[in-house]
This record gives sequence, structure tokens and C-alpha cells, in this order.
Amino acid sequence: MSSPTRDYEVTRQEEDDPMRGSGQEEEEEEGVVIAANDPSDDSSEEPEEDEEEERRIREGFIVDEDEEEEGDDEEEERRKRRKRRKKRHHREDEEDALDEDDLELLEENTGANFSRRRIVRRRPGQESASPPALSSSKHRNVIESDEEDLDDEDTFPRVQDIHNIWDDERGGGRDDDDDDVDMDDMDNFIEYEDEEDGGIEAQKARKEHLKKRKAMRRAMGSRPELSGIDANAWDEIHEVFGDGHEYDWALVDDEETGFEEEQVKPEMKYQDVFEPSEIKARMLTEDDDLIRAQDIPERMQLATSALSLSATLSMHRTLTENDLDDAASWVITRLSSRKERDFFRGDGQFHSFLPQLVEAITCALRYLFVQEFEVPYIWMHKRDYISYFDANNPKLQVELLSLDDLWRVYTVGQKYRSLLERRAALDTLYARLGVSDEYFETEVRKRVETAEMAADSSEWLGMKYREQKKIKIDIQFHDDDEQVDTRKHKMPSRVSAYELAKKSVVSKLAEGFGIRAHEVVLNFVSDHNTHFVEEQELNPLAYAEQFADPDATRAQPAEELLARARMIIATELGKDPLLRQEIRTTFKGNALISVLPTERGVAKIDEHHPYFNFKYLYNKNAAEMLQSAQFLNILAAEADHLVTVSITLRPDAKAAFERKLNDAFASDSFSDTARAWNEERSRVVQETLDQHLLPVGVKWTREWIREEAEDYLARQCASVLRDRIDVAPYVGPSMRKGDTPSVMAVSWGKGDPHKDTISIVFLDEAGRLREHTKLDNLFGVENQDEFCDMIKRRRPDVIAVAGFSIATLKLSRRIKELLSATQNDASGNGWGESNAPNSNDSPSTPVIYVHDEVARIYQHSRRADEEFSALSPLSKYCVGLARYVQSPLNEYAALGADITAITFDEDYQQLVPREKLLTAMERVLVDVVNKVGVDINRAVTDSYYQHLLQFVAGLGPRKAQVLVKKIASMGGNLINRGQFVKNGLLTTKIFLNASAFLRIVQDSEPKPAKNRHGEEIDVPDPLDSTRVHPEDYELGRKMATDALELDEEDIHDEHPSHVVSVIMQDDDNEKKLDELNLDDFAVNMYRTNQDKKRHTLNVIREELLRPYGEKRRGFVLPTNWEVVTMLTGETPRTLRTGLIVSVQAVRVKDNFVIVRLDSGIEGTINKRYLTELGLPPPSVVKQGQTLSGVVMEVKLDIPADQVTVELSALEADVSGGDSQFRRVKQDDAWNHHQYEKDSEMQARKKRAEVDRTRRVIKHPNFHNFNSQQAEQYLEKQQRGDVVIRPSSKGANHLAVTWKVDDKLYQHLDVVELNADPTGQTVGSKLIVDGTHQFSDLDELIVNHVQAMARKVEELMMHEKFKPGTEDDLHLFLRNFVAANPSKSAYGFTLNRKRPGHFNLCYLANKNSTVQTWPVRVTPAAYYLFDTPAAGVPELCDAFKVRQKSMSLSSGLAGASGGKTPFGARTPGRTPAPGHATPGHMSVRQVGRTPNPYGAPGGPPGAAIPAGGFTPAFGGYPAGQQYGAGFQTPGYQQTSASGFGQPPPPGSGATGMHPARAAMIQGNGWPAPY
Repeated sequence: MSSPTRDYEVTRQEEDDPMRGSGQEEEEEEGVVIAANDPSDDSSEEPEEDEEEERRIREGFIVDEDEEEEGDDEEEERRKRRKRRKKRHHREDEEDALDEDDLELLEENTGANFSRRRIVRRRPGQESASPPALSSSKHRNVIESDEEDLDDEDTFPRVQDIHNIWDDERGGGRDDDDDDVDMDDMDNFIEYEDEEDGGIEAQKARKEHLKKRKAMRRAMGSRPELSGIDANAWDEIHEVFGDGHEYDWALVDDEETGFEEEQVKPEMKYQDVFEPSEIKARMLTEDDDLIRAQDIPERMQLATSALSLSATLSMHRTLTENDLDDAASWVITRLSSRKERDFFRGDGQFHSFLPQLVEAITCALRYLFVQEFEVPYIWMHKRDYISYFDANNPKLQVELLSLDDLWRVYTVGQKYRSLLERRAALDTLYARLGVSDEYFETEVRKRVETAEMAADSSEWLGMKYREQKKIKIDIQFHDDDEQVDTRKHKMPSRVSAYELAKKSVVSKLAEGFGIRAHEVVLNFVSDHNTHFVEEQELNPLAYAEQFADPDATRAQPAEELLARARMIIATELGKDPLLRQEIRTTFKGNALISVLPTERGVAKIDEHHPYFNFKYLYNKNAAEMLQSAQFLNILAAEADHLVTVSITLRPDAKAAFERKLNDAFASDSFSDTARAWNEERSRVVQETLDQHLLPVGVKWTREWIREEAEDYLARQCASVLRDRIDVAPYVGPSMRKGDTPSVMAVSWGKGDPHKDTISIVFLDEAGRLREHTKLDNLFGVENQDEFCDMIKRRRPDVIAVAGFSIATLKLSRRIKELLSATQNDASGNGWGESNAPNSNDSPSTPVIYVHDEVARIYQHSRRADEEFSALSPLSKYCVGLARYVQSPLNEYAALGADITAITFDEDYQQLVPREKLLTAMERVLVDVVNKVGVDINRAVTDSYYQHLLQFVAGLGPRKAQVLVKKIASMGGNLINRGQFVKNGLLTTKIFLNASAFLRIVQDSEPKPAKNRHGEEIDVPDPLDSTRVHPEDYELGRKMATDALELDEEDIHDEHPSHVVSVIMQDDDNEKKLDELNLDDFAVNMYRTNQDKKRHTLNVIREELLRPYGEKRRGFVLPTNWEVVTMLTGETPRTLRTGLIVSVQAVRVKDNFVIVRLDSGIEGTINKRYLTELGLPPPSVVKQGQTLSGVVMEVKLDIPADQVTVELSALEADVSGGDSQFRRVKQDDAWNHHQYEKDSEMQARKKRAEVDRTRRVIKHPNFHNFNSQQAEQYLEKQQRGDVVIRPSSKGANHLAVTWKVDDKLYQHLDVVELNADPTGQTVGSKLIVDGTHQFSDLDELIVNHVQAMARKVEELMMHEKFKPGTEDDLHLFLRNFVAANPSKSAYGFTLNRKRPGHFNLCYLANKNSTVQTWPVRVTPAAYYLFDTPAAGVPELCDAFKVRQKSMSLSSGLAGASGGKTPFGARTPGRTPAPGHATPGHMSVRQVGRTPNPYGAPGGPPGAAIPAGGFTPAFGGYPAGQQYGAGFQTPGYQQTSASGFGQPPPPGSGATGMHPARAAMIQGNGWPAPY
């Protein structure tokens, strides 16, 4: 027991208010005595507790209460600490009372009056001690700020607490006051127990701080929107929202660290501001930074095209010198078929140069993948190493690798590099398994030559060593070192049938085949068998029985065991990588492609459909589809579910493969056992092919053909692009090749004179927009003068014209007329002398049409808006046209990724994946840009020209971007190429790649650049304006020195390239350079240093003569059809001779009619082609009338601005149609049989649709139904009801459907001999079954349908009729005979497969089988086979007589019943589904039924010729019973002439007893007998 040593008087505030208002305060004080040694309340230990808490927080021991993994002890300790902290925050001393300054500050900011009674200032964190209650309306709170304001506010930013919400609302600037109070409290926080020490200094500091805060508040002003709110309003706010302190207790644990965490704010990065897509578009991702930093050409760092918006970083490793030999051997066989033909075949043109080709490919691979030089650099500066050079015969030139071959080497080399990575992954997998497999190490691994084989090998290892793989994964998963760092994926839990069989005894049975799967494969791939089969003494079944389970309940048959064993071996063979590669090789040379249309495709793909070409493709060689788009179209049609594609092997190739595999597997013995085992092995081979190898081959073949076809189409599109951009700027009459023309571009847009104006823009030689204007037309005098004045002032070298309609031709024609007139007018004053033409027929300034694909895209692009925001879209379109004339290369390069929007192949471009198309396009742009070169100084200042920079070798969008920024920071101008390295603009490899293609045009007075590091870099070098690479500068200087015949002493004091300037300016430079023997120079260099420089010397010579001379061909104008397509959209396919087009008459003349096509092209129809009668056109055609005409001739004369079409509107020409001209040509490999079969089916369907007219017959039973609709209608009707409907057999047929029973309907075909062609009435002769004739429908219903219905009802009411299925009747007969062994039994049931027929089933005795005889129902009688019976008793008698006769004739009467009669059948089929409505069961006396085995009966009735069977159809279910309304007596059959007439009343059927007939009429039966 301890005595108190120190008393603390603690003043507690009310829970709802820390401070009370004046006049309303009630203080409650409570004295608490705390022991001195009590650790929970001793203030001296508080800093230690806080230190411990901070340490725990830093170490991460404080976690949420929700985490169940924390121990109970730790949780309890933390709860106690929280409780102690709450108590500590509630303690208050006398020194904590607010002083006068505090009260004055509160009154100043709140407007309230506070009494000078005891107002207590809360300590830091006290608000978290306990949640305060709602404030009363009489009180106001003084709330301090959070503990996050502990330190000096100048050091850390202030953080507002949730309390400040209420502080702000209670008065303007209240937050500041509370912060002031807290700052004073914070100053005394460390030693608040003894506040007298240093209290004066703290008070001064606090007052000084308060003065500053007051001045700040005055400057900022209060919040007027919160003024004027009285206490009652605040009370209501508090009651609804609380005071913001309800959850302070939950923030206690975070108080210690909250301040520090809030002050340390992370550095703001652009990733935190911009969207990831925006960052990627601006190339600011981490990958982009890495690409910019690495000394590797940008395109070599990317897995896709640099133009692609989704370009990804390539992670492939570089090749080494040790890889080059294998890489060259691998690449050379996959280069091209032409190389294989010319170099590999013995009779090839360059077969003797095969070693040099291998050496050239090795060098190319070294430059590409080891030294990392791009293709343009190799082609320009290392071409000597990929060409043949003979020092003894330097004149001999053999091109080993072309530019396309070099790109192909790069592409195939990338695949080889990927293969190396797959091999490495395969080796890693094998090492991780920790197994030793001789077959894998010696055979499989060294044959992995393709990515498919690497994948197959990985799959094979995973299958063979699945258990080891699981063990290894488990070990790695539980490895402590990797548990945290490595995330393991869950292995699939599905177990295949192979694995189950492999773990069972069946695997032992599989070993009984005598040879393992990999040994079979080795026999297959070798020329002769190296592994032989171990013979078995037992045959397969006997051998398999040894492995059956002893438990009979679980034993499997030997056949099933053998099947599972075959599955094991077939799976192992089918998964073998070597065998899969063999089947792929077989498919590559022998695959056949066949196509069949689906049901949808048969109807949709007609003769005019693009897919008709391959609709019935049959066994086309796969190799023939590699250089066309046909297979890609096939795949597109298959994706649309129009066709199905099948890939097969040639029968002889498949048979050879199967035979070879059988030979590798089979035994050579000739015993019966060996033959039995060989049969089993043959089954294994067949299963291997069907289940594994053939599907693998088919899948690979699809991908192989698809990839080859896509590459081919991409190359075709790239070739068209090369033709467009590998051209020089347009050259006018007085210009030199390579000069850039000044261009005036003119366009009328759509050419509507009421809406569209004519836009004109003028670009000077530098590509700058100098003038633009708009004219309403070129026919007004003012407009003509303005246009001509612009021509005179600007003097363009060429006028470019384009537009969106055929009216552009009129514009071009008008411009030429004005130019000619201007030329004639100006000939006297000297204007246009330099451009004067040779004749007056053509204008002095050329007027040309140009391609406008790029201009159409440019006019609506963001780039156009940024460059020419003030221009209209049509004017921007003209700017694009002018730029295209000046440089097509610049225009296409500026498109970037949008280049794929240009159509280079009208039909098939969309079949190529965009990424593959971009790669092909980019390579063409790279080739041409490096061929032309880029003026680096212009690229820095001209944003439009800057688009070319990214295509320079070594650069890309990212590296070009940073290069421009670096040069701009230096002043925007380079003097020589040495600055690239000296100023750190380019890294070493990038400089070697790009330097020769970055041209620095020499300026006599170069402007000084900023940040120059030395005077030596300011010296220009004339070689920097040439294609000569800096590493060859010495050769250029040497050649110039030798050409000028100078010595070293003569140029000792000059710049090293001074001689180059001299030779360039020499008038006889070409002659002097020609005198040099470059061949001897090249031979000497080769023999001295092994340097091959023959081609390089030629390049240097050319550059010394013409620095960066134009090497592109001349500007190519669009063809006539390209102009027509641009203006109208018509192509040679849509507008050609023989096609029928719709035209509108525009002007009607006496001898011809001028018409206009829908595309705007005008045509003419001469009088003799208008009508056969020769009438004048005005009497035949009116203006505005629409006609159909056949295109006779298309006349294109673009230089004369004329496009016309001659047509014929003769009826004979138009009526013939143009199907033969529009029909798509079918492929040569065509399945004619299937095509004819499907065509006939389609024609039949069309005929049926045409013939199936909607008939209107006035009869209550007629409906326009088909068979299904009729059955659905009769489903709820009574038995015997009828529907008359149209027939699908033609207009002279009717169909009658009547309900036989539930779910049973009979369809009768009725022929109308004299049918009404209109289909409105019924013919007077209606024939059913070819024999029954009726005069109208009512007679047919009563005398045929209802008569049959009565016959059916009569038989169903007989005691021998059994409802249900035929199987039910069979069961009844067996049960009856089993109960009465001495008797036989028979019965009737409905034949549900043939409506209108019954089955008579008969069982002679219990040892015999049930026989089934057919019973046919006709209106007059029943027919048992061909024997008629007028009634049911007669039918029974006929059966008994026939059965007795057959029994006697066979001598087996009373036995099994003899053989089944002709036309009958024995059971063994599944009866038709459905149930019959039970008939009235009668109990007849036995004596009434003749004994079938009693007295012999008479002979069978006379045979009636077969035929006349009522057609039988299936039916739908019905729901109601047959009514009594059809219980009319049967009618007596009369003569042929009177057939079909109703019988007289009361008469019965022939042979029927009158009493029986009366009974039937009365719908009653006699009493049971």
C-alpha cells in the first residue's frame, strides 16, 4: 500500500462543451489522488511511453484491430496504453487556465463575451480522450487544432483537422485563433508540469506570434458568408451534424505519426498528373526513357514498328560472334525461294557463289545483331561486304544480297534470336526437372530448329516428367529464400486420360508392344531401322488378359485394356517433337486446301460475290496460295460462318507417311502372333495420325499459309508506297532535277457552283505559305483578273489541281484557258519568257493532277489545325496538294501511324494486320529517307520537315525528339558532324548509324551557336554535306588530293578537307576524278588491310561531283484511271464495257442524248443505240428521265480534261443483263460436282418459292398453311378433322391434312387436273392416290377422308386393338402366351411411322418371335398385304386364313409360325413414339373367334396389285377424342364409274352382317360374350 505523495486537482469539463459561455458556466471539479509510483499516471514516464509507441509504429508493430494474427497479449497491452493516454489527456492543472490575451483574442474573433472565470485550455490530443456529446444551445466551444501543428508553422505546412469545420462556421478566422492557442500549448508541451521555468520567454514568443496572426487575419479578412448565424441556428446544426468530434477516439493511435507523415509529402511527378495514355502518347514512359538512353538504334529496341501507338520494348538478347555461324546456316535456308533456286541447286545461275553468299549473310548478321547497325547503313556503307569482290577481277560484279534480301535477313535473324531464347528456356526447364534423358540430350535438343519444335519439346518434357515437375515446383514453393520474392502459379488440377492410364497397370501392358515410342521415332527419321521389336509369345488379347484386375467386379475386358495401351503409345508418338516436325514438313509440301459453303454461305455467296472464287475450292495445293490473298479471304469467310475450310494431305503422301511409320513400328516376323501384334501396332499408328499428328499439321499449315500471305500482301502495299515516295519533286520546264518547285494548288471541292468556292494557295520553294485566296468562280471578269494577277505576281513553277468531283475537270480546263490567254496577252511585255512554251496550244505554267489521299487526311487533321488554323478545310486540302508536289516523301512521312489509312491495295489491304502493315511501310520510309538524307539544321527549325528525322538510321521518334531538343539548346545550328559526338548529341552507335544521313549544308557565314566548347568545332567540313561516312573522310580527301595531283606539302597548312572544296569547285572535276583508277585502289586496300571499299569509292566519287545528288526517279503523275477514281470513285471494275449502269438524261438532241452517271461522269447515247425503231431522241426521252444503258466504251483523255462514256439503251442489249460481266471467275481447282448439286437445290428452292403463290379458296377448311402449321392447327381439334392447304408441289396440287390420332396426321396429295391458273378456285377433277377421283372438296372430305376415319375408328374399337406403342403390344402378347402356353395371340396397333396404317402383330407360341404384318386403311376396305377386307371381322378372318395357309405349306403348323411373310417384319425396331387413345375394350366369347389352328381355311384372297397406298406422313400430337359425328355407316364400293358416290342410307359394307352395321351406326356394342 502506497501513500500519496502528490495530489492533482483535475478539473473536468462537461462532455458536450470544452468551454462554457459567459453566464451559463457550471464547473464541476473532482479531486483524484494518484500514487507516485503508479506508472499509468506518473507524468515523468510519459515521454518514455511516447518514445516506445513511436518506436513500435516505426517498426510496424501497430496494426489494425481487425487483424486476427496479433496475439491477445499484445492487443490487451495496446488497449491499456490507449486507456492511459485518454486519462492523461483529461488531466488539467491550474496553470492551464486561459489568460487575458487568450480571452481577448477569442472575443475579438467570435464576437462573444467570456467571463473571466476559469476557462481551461485543452492539452494536445485531449480532444481524442473521449467523444464529446452534442453541444447545448447555451454553450459555445473553444476547440484547439490537431496535434499535427506541434512544431513551428514556418517549417511545416499547417494541416486542418475536422474540428476546423465547426471553427470556421462559428466565426470568421476562428481556425487561426485556435491555432494560436495551440501553439502556446505546444510550446509548453515538453515540460508542462513545471511551466514556471521559462514561462516568461514562452509567453513573449506567444504574444509575438499572436500579433503576427492578427495582422494576417486583418489582411485576409473574415468569412462574411458565415456571419449573422445566431446561436439557435448553430444548435440545430449541431443536433443534425454533431460537432465533428464523434470519432476522435479512433484517431488516437495515429496521432503520434500523423504529423510526421503529413509533413513529408512525396515529390510530385508527371505520372501523378497525366493519364497513362497521355504519357504513352507523349513517349514519357519508363520504357521510352530507357530507349532514349540506350546506345542501340531505336527500331532495334522495339518489338513492333516505331510508328505503332502500342510499340513495346523488345527484351531479346544480342547475338555473339559464336552464334553467327549457326545463325547464318539457319537464315540462309529461309531467305527466299529465289536464293534457293539460284544458289543451292546445282544448275542454279550462281551456284558457284554459294560460299560467298554464306559469308555475306554472316557479315550481314554481324553488322545487324552484334554491332547493331541498321539496314540503310549496311546498304550504303558496308555493301562491299555483302557483295562479291574478286581482287583478281574487280570488274566482276555479283549482287549477293539486295536491299530486300537485307531486310529479309534482319527479319529472319530476329526469328533466330527468338529461337535462341526458346532454346535457353527449354534448357532451363530440362535442368529444373533434374532428370537425365538420353533421347532428349542426343536427339531432340540438337534438332530444335523452329519455335514450334521448342514448344513441342517443352510439352513433351512436361508430359513425360510431370511428376518430377510437380515435385520441383513443390520444393521451390516451400523454399524459404524464394517464398517471398517468387510468386508461384497454381498448377492445373485436371488429369488427362493418358496420365491415369500411365499410372495404372495398363502402362505395363503398353510395354508389351515390344518397342518404346521414341525408338519408333528414331526408326522413322533414319533411313533404316536401328531399333527392333521384342516379340511376344502370346497374342495381344491373351497377353492383355494377364493384366486384368483379379477382382471380377472391377475387371476390364481385354479389348478395353488394349485400347488404353494403344492410347498411351499413340499419345507418346503424337507428342514426340521429331515426329511432329516430320508431319509439318510433310504438310508443307503436300497440303491440299478445300472449301465448302455452309448452309448460309450457299445462299449468300452468289456468282457476283467476291468469295465465289473459292466457294467450292477443291484440293488446291497450299504452295500456290502463298503469293495471293485467297487464303486470307477464305479465313475471313470462315469467320463470317459462310464456308468451312479443310486441310488434308495428298493421299499418296499420307499413305507414304503412314506406311513409313508402320514400318518403323512393325515386327519383321511372319508368325500369327506377330501378325496380330502388327495389327495392333497399325491401329496405334492410325490413332496417332488421326488424334495427334494430322490435327497438328492442319493447325500449323493454317498459320503458315496465313503468315506467308500476310507478308506477301504487306510487301505489295509497301511496293506501292515505294513507287509513290521514291520520286523527286516535280520538275518544271526550266528546273533542274532535285530542285523544289513553287506550287500553286487549286481546288473546287465538290464543284457545286451554288455552294462551293475555289480555294487557291501558293507555297514558295521553301514550302512556306505565301498567299491564299478564295474565288466564287473563274468566269467572272473580276475573279479572272484576280487569278491572273496572282499568277503574274507569284510565277509558280506548277499548278496542282484536285478535288472531290468530276467538276474538277472543268476547273482544270478553265485554268488552262486562262493561262493561255494570259500568255498571249503577256507575250508583248516580256512576262513569262522564261516559261514560254514552244507552241501556243499549251500554257506556259504546267497544270497537273496530283494524288490527294494524303491531302484528304491532312485537311481534317490536328496537325493542319496547328499549322494553319485560319484556313478553311478546303484551303488546308490545297496546302496538302502543294506539299505533295514539292515532296511526296515528306507528306507520307508526316502521316505517322495514319499511313495505314491510305489505300494501297483496294481489295486486300484490310486483310493484313495493322502492325504488320506498319512495319512494312516503316521500312520503305526508312529506305527512302536515308537515300535522300535529312538536313539536320532545317529539321530543328521546321516542324514539318522534322518528321523525316525519325526515319534516319539509328534514330526513331524518341531519339529524334531528344536530338532536336539538344541541338535547340545549343542554338539550333550545327557546323559539322563532329559536334554530334563532342557535344554529346549522339552516342557512339547512333552516330555511326546516322551521321552520313544527317546532312549539314555548308554556309559561308554560319551563325554562332550557344554553348560552344571549343573553336575547333566551328570549322565547317564540305564532306559533311555529302553521303560520305565520317569513317571514310580520309578516303575522300585522298581521292581529291590524287585527282588534283597535289602533294601533302601543298595542303599541309590547310584544313584536311580543303582539297575536297577545291575539287568540288573545279570545273573539270569529273574529268579529273575519272582519271583515277578506283579498281586498283580498291584491290590495294583489300590486299593491304583486307578492307573492301570498291562500292564506297564509287559513292565518294559521286558525292565529290554532286553532293547529295538526287537519286530518285522523276515525279510520277497519276494515271488516267487514278484521276478518275480520285474524282468520281469509279474504277476499272465498276465502269467497264458490258456493264449496265443507271443514267439520267441531261440534254436531249436530235441525234443523241447526253446523260450523266451517278458518279457525275457524262456519257452519250447515239440515236441508233437509243431505240430499235429509229425514232428521234426527243420523242423517246425527256430531260431528267432515268434510263438503263450498257457501257460500250470508256474514253479517258485526262490531258484534255475529258472523261466520257458511250452507252447503248437498246432493249436487246439491256435485257440481256450484265451478269456474265460481273460474275466472279471461279478457281481452277473447283468442285464441279458439289457446285452443280447445290445449284440444283437452290434452283429448286427458288422455283418452289415462285410457284408457292398465296391461293384464295372459298372453303371453311382451307387455310394458307404449310404442313407444320396445319399439324399445329389440328393439334387441339378432334380426330378426323381436316385442313385443306396449298401444296409445295405446284399450282396444280392441293394438300389435305387430317388428324388420325393424337400426334398422328396424314397428308394427302390431291391433283387438280384442270386447275385454275389464278389459284382462286378449285378444279372440277380432284384425284387422290391416282385412283380416287372427286368433283369437289366436300365430296373428297366425306367420301375419302371421313370414310377412312370411320375405318380407323372401327378398328380402334375392336377388342384386338391395343393402344400404346408397338412394343407395348409385343409385351402384351408375350405375357398372354406365357400365361396360356397352348394358345397363340395377335393384336392390332397404330403404325406411327405411316399414318393411316396399322400393324398386326402375331405371336404363335412362347418360343417364337413376334411377327408384324402391315394393314393399310382405304375408304372402302382394309388391306392385309394385298388382300382386301371390308370389315374388322373379315380382316381377322383373312389373317387367320393366311396364317393357316402359310403354316400348312411350311409343315410347321402350331410351331414357331413359319417364316415372316413377304411385306411383314419381325420386331427389332424402335416403335414410333406416342400413345393411342384407348379404344372400347370388348369381351367377345371365345366361340365367336375362329380358331386359327382349327379347320383349314380357304386359300388367300385374290391378290390385288400393289399400289394405291395412301401416302403416310408423321403428325403432331392432338388433344381431344374422336367424336360420334363421324360414326356413319360404310359405303358400298360401286363400279369404277360410280366410285366415290355416297351409299344409300342403311346399307352396309360388302360382307358385313346387317346387325353389325346397325351396331356401328348406333355407336353401341353387344353385350360381352
